[in-house]
Amino acid sequence: MNDPVHVIGGGLAGVEAAWQIVRREIPVVIHEMRPLTQTPAHQSDLLGELVCSNSLRSDDSETSAVGLLHDEMRLCESLVMKVADATKVPAGGALAVDREVFAREITDTLRNHPFITIVNEEITDISSCAQWEQVLIASGPLTSDALAESIKLITGSETLHFFDAIAPIIEHDSIDMSKAWMQSRYDKGDGTDYINCAMDKSEYEAFIAALLDSEKTEFKEWEKNTPYFEGCLPIEVMAARGVETLRYGPMKPVGLTNPHKEEKSYAIVQLRQDNASATLWNIVGFQTKMKYAAQERVFRMISGLENSVFARLGGIHRNTFINSPLLLDERLRLKSCPSLRFAGQVMGVEGYVESASMGLLAGLFIAADLMKREMPSPPRTTALGALLAHVTGEAVADSFQPMNVNFGLFPPFEHKVKGKSERKRAHTIRAKQDIIPWVESLI
Repeated sequence: MNDPVHVIGGGLAGVEAAWQIVRREIPVVIHEMRPLTQTPAHQSDLLGELVCSNSLRSDDSETSAVGLLHDEMRLCESLVMKVADATKVPAGGALAVDREVFAREITDTLRNHPFITIVNEEITDISSCAQWEQVLIASGPLTSDALAESIKLITGSETLHFFDAIAPIIEHDSIDMSKAWMQSRYDKGDGTDYINCAMDKSEYEAFIAALLDSEKTEFKEWEKNTPYFEGCLPIEVMAARGVETLRYGPMKPVGLTNPHKEEKSYAIVQLRQDNASATLWNIVGFQTKMKYAAQERVFRMISGLENSVFARLGGIHRNTFINSPLLLDERLRLKSCPSLRFAGQVMGVEGYVESASMGLLAGLFIAADLMKREMPSPPRTTALGALLAHVTGEAVADSFQPMNVNFGLFPPFEHKVKGKSERKRAHTIRAKQDIIPWVESLI
């Protein structure tokens, strides 16, 4: 029997790492600070709680890098993907889940596992973990101030911060369906997985003006120069870049037809199902830093949402991550302290799936080390391998920022492939061929 592996953090990276380790009959202790110490975004004490969105994004493994990552994780018997598939709700071509059921299923699975111990405590000092043989820090984007300071001290570098914003959630019964309608963009999936709210030009321009004029959350002095992640910008930040910006982003009208009016919509807001019973819907892409009263006033300007009831208003929170290309080796070990690993958003990947995937690899690397088995890194041509390579050396350390998985991270082809769609398919074909022998080699 090995000494237990200690996993700090019960988010997606932490639970996935723990799962991969205990599948090899190695004991794990998960240290989760909630509910004793809460974060600005979490609402429960459940492991694997999703806070920003209920979507794991596209599940299309033929033309989407994140969909390809889904499939690669499934081949590795990922707990996160298994539970996501079991708790999914309609979302067109995306994989969205019932948040509460998803987190509860993950929590129950791990809590009832004979090789797992869950300890609710806040780890504030990494040096206090020196007696443990293997430690994984998967504290997530909301790492506590004390632990962040300890990480900064042990890594010898500045911990970086940016802000992540949360979209509001609306009760379905409060949406006026005489103005809104059900339709997926280009009728993908079941064709009716989203609720759509249309605007004409005058409505759109009035909405943008109100958005820009609304009261925003005020930051502390030390927070003011912290950059946002480009993939999760507050909607008012996008609007400030130009009046037409939102029409080419979350409010684009293409691929949708308003059955209530003959004229073409100038802009369209989409809502995505947020729970299995379809009573809650989140406004897609509408993460915001507006104050609560402003949110209610401005979002009720959207046609169909005039009388909306908000189950949760939008919010904003700090995101913390380390400079992984500088600090970590190719097996996610801290170069200056190889018994300490990092995984998830705290080591500079962005997104739920990406975080879980790095937890998956960290768990496999730890298990292999403890079992004294050789385990190669996943091929660079795969989604797992491309993302791992990016955060552990391919990215430029001086300008490192969190990254979603994308085909731009994959190595180029020896021969030229013409056309964007053809290149995507070529990437996925190569990745699916290369991942199989690697999965078969796993312990």
